[in-house]
Amino acid sequence: MRSSTFTIETVELAGTTEHFVQGGADLFPLLPQAFDGVARIGVIGWGSQGPAQACNLRDSLRAAGSDTVVEIGLRAGSPSRAEAEALGFPVGDMIDVIGRSDMVLLLIADAALAEGWAELFAAMRPGTTAGLSHGFLQAWLDASGAAFPEHVSIIAVCPKGMGPSVRRLYEQGSGINCSVAVHHDVDGRAWDRALGWAIAIGAPYVFETTLRSEVRSDVFGERGVLLGAPHAIVESLYRRYTGLGEAPAAAFTRSTESLTGTLARAISRIGIRGAVDHLSGDERRQFEDAYCAAYPAMLSVLAEIYDEVASGNELRSVVLAGRRLARFPLPTVEGTGMWQVGAVVRSQRAEAEPPALDPMSAGMFCAAMMAQVDLLREHGHRWSEIANESVIEIVDSLIPFMHARGVASMIDGCSTTARLGARKWAPRFEAMIEQAVLPAVDSPGGARDDDLLKRFWSHPVHEVLETLLAYRPPVDIAVPA
Repeated sequence: MRSSTFTIETVELAGTTEHFVQGGADLFPLLPQAFDGVARIGVIGWGSQGPAQACNLRDSLRAAGSDTVVEIGLRAGSPSRAEAEALGFPVGDMIDVIGRSDMVLLLIADAALAEGWAELFAAMRPGTTAGLSHGFLQAWLDASGAAFPEHVSIIAVCPKGMGPSVRRLYEQGSGINCSVAVHHDVDGRAWDRALGWAIAIGAPYVFETTLRSEVRSDVFGERGVLLGAPHAIVESLYRRYTGLGEAPAAAFTRSTESLTGTLARAISRIGIRGAVDHLSGDERRQFEDAYCAAYPAMLSVLAEIYDEVASGNELRSVVLAGRRLARFPLPTVEGTGMWQVGAVVRSQRAEAEPPALDPMSAGMFCAAMMAQVDLLREHGHRWSEIANESVIEIVDSLIPFMHARGVASMIDGCSTTARLGARKWAPRFEAMIEQAVLPAVDSPGGARDDDLLKRFWSHPVHEVLETLLAYRPPVDIAVPA
């Protein structure tokens, strides 16, 4: 990471040195310098990230007094054209916008990008900067034996949250962390443009990655603790509690409200260990029993997911699924009765105190996070990337949407790649919970593992999160119900 415009800082995380830029609106006056030579930014696509990033970019550039134009590029006949125009953007044909832009942000669906990348890059003038918000295309090119063209710079800015969170936190005066990468730099300006892009969309903390590292951690994380695992945990525990005779509303509060509200907010503020360290007596035992039962089970599914992503199998499944979507649209993820119960529970929150932390749901969720942390570290990912992909993104960006509106809001506000992955892997986690975790919890000897617990309480990720909390967005996301 280097820049002639922004200050690069260092941070020590669990004995390793990493580089980052601390963002914020105070840096907006530097955007004209960062985007020197960029008269037009073409935002291609209007999915999860497109509207949020386009709006944030435009607003930040205006605040900086920049004349850089943000234009939206869409396919002919796109139903999104009216929405983009209603927000005041100039809108043109996708290929035309690419051809007249100095910086092109390719925010279309991963499957469409994998199938149409050659046409898109061919439309770019030599010296153009091509921007990605996902490493998916890099992995697809690797698997296909292809490579990016040499005539453009290739950069990435990857917000650690879905598009609605990117816009909502920006509007609140806060922002959402981003990873950045420079894969190819044709004119020596790529780092300034990547960092300027991240800061312009509101990132309070910008950390370094590579396209290959990002796609593995991100596609893996979406299927794991970011979307698939929490969906599976709350569904399984709701069935368990109602099966034990609890009233549906009480079961929803224990399984879901406790996790999405009480636990997630505590982790966001004081980290994983801090959120559960107050538990004592029988509650501490229940948490630790659930953690010990869930950790190896979660780790086994997560290891399978990582292998599927790293091998390219998961990426191929996304592209194949993309071809089927017109015939087989994605079904709802809120078809079970618990989510109707949840709507009633949410409507009555004003009359109730925040729920107590449920030790069982806390133990399972913390086990999933820690298993993901350990697996990413095992594969050599940086601590900033690990902490954001396994903890910060879920508690600060994603779970608040489940808490406010239900699981469909959390999952379906994300990219098609993420939505497909959540629907594919949540049932695998659910089966593992039903077949391995809950039987272990209920067995006479339990699943207690003192060495595993010792590793949990002393894990270096706790100090990493404590350090990164200093760069946390200054306000919680507020999601209207």
